[in-house]
Amino acid sequence: MTNLWFTEKWSKDTRFSIKVKTHLYSEKTPFQQIDFFNSEEYGNFFTLDGFIMVTEKDEFIYHDMITHVPMGTNPKIKKVLVIGAGDGGTVRELTKYNHIEKIDMVEIDERVVLLCEKYLPITSCKLRDKRVNLYFQDGLQFVKDSKEIYDLIIVDSTDPISVGEGLFTENFYKNCFRILSEEGILVNQHESPFYENFKVEMVKAHQKLKNIFPIATVYQIHQPTYASGHWMLGFASKKYDPILNHNPKQWESLNIKTKYYNSNIHKGAFALPNYVLDILNK
Repeated sequence: MTNLWFTEKWSKDTRFSIKVKTHLYSEKTPFQQIDFFNSEEYGNFFTLDGFIMVTEKDEFIYHDMITHVPMGTNPKIKKVLVIGAGDGGTVRELTKYNHIEKIDMVEIDERVVLLCEKYLPITSCKLRDKRVNLYFQDGLQFVKDSKEIYDLIIVDSTDPISVGEGLFTENFYKNCFRILSEEGILVNQHESPFYENFKVEMVKAHQKLKNIFPIATVYQIHQPTYASGHWMLGFASKKYDPILNHNPKQWESLNIKTKYYNSNIHKGAFALPNYVLDILNK
């Protein structure tokens, strides 16, 4: 019998491992190394350059929180730009809102989308929705060149290395600000506060957003397969405060079915531990 484990390095002295039943697929694209695995505990899971992106078991947590927190803050959002998110989970959640008119998704690596449609239908099932427009190009360049105005931009990117690096720059955030409506919201994955290498990137991203947006804050999720399980998402807006402008009754009236997100979680996610507040304030 084989005894195959996938192991991800979380810090110099910490590793996270999943026992693998089958290594389903492996491919080196011009952009990154893509692998799909099957496991007993987490079902199918997907890695880029050796880092876990999505597992069938816990993907709903991340995708609920990166999508429904901005929608719960402003349920009237109609035009959305998604950067990255090749697995399709963020788009799946957005398509639950019947009043959303347009979802533009920009993914640099077309192979990610095509392979997720094959190996992760749980997340990719709505990528062919008639409201979804797929663009296979660099998100940094797309935002720079765009003349479209969006109500919401979701930056569902990899870590700030390799193809994801440009999506954490000040120029990128400035261009996002430019193509957002006056009521526009930006949400991005914001790394973890727990390990030093992730913490540094979290602080840099937060400071850049604070320098550009009048409202910029951070909220937390519990994501078991991301480093430490304590993961952050950034919230920035021209107008809307995610707590002061949160209207639970308005969002609940839409009857959106979720597995993780609810109105209490929305409020509680912004109640950060002191150690995180100390890091962000410094």
